[in-house]
Amino acid sequence: MTSVPARLTVLVGDDEPLIREVLCELLEREPDVDVVAVARDAEEAILLAELHTPAVAILDMRMPGGGVHAAREIRERSPGTRIMAFSAYGDIGSVEEMRRAGVTDYLLKGLPNTEIVAAVRRLGARA
Repeated sequence: MTSVPARLTVLVGDDEPLIREVLCELLEREPDVDVVAVARDAEEAILLAELHTPAVAILDMRMPGGGVHAAREIRERSPGTRIMAFSAYGDIGSVEEMRRAGVTDYLLKGLPNTEIVAAVRRLGARA
């Protein structure tokens, strides 16, 4: 009997429609990844994380309602979910603020797609 490989579930949270669309398309092309929820703001991300308990949540730092707020609440309500910040802001203050909120990885927008997918898989392996 062959076992079915586990699927890596992901929540994408970003207020920019183009970023959401590109991330979803990129991740859905991967044979082992399922985007189970897509959020436009922090409150939606929190509710969807609680509902779907994804292995990985990708959050924009500056989404409406705040990526920091979303990260803290998701860590509390879905403790098995690993959180990755995906932001245009790479200053040390932003990075540290997200890390204190429970973010495991912090990626800057504009990275090659292979690095984004590798980070999602790395986090999913820890979930």
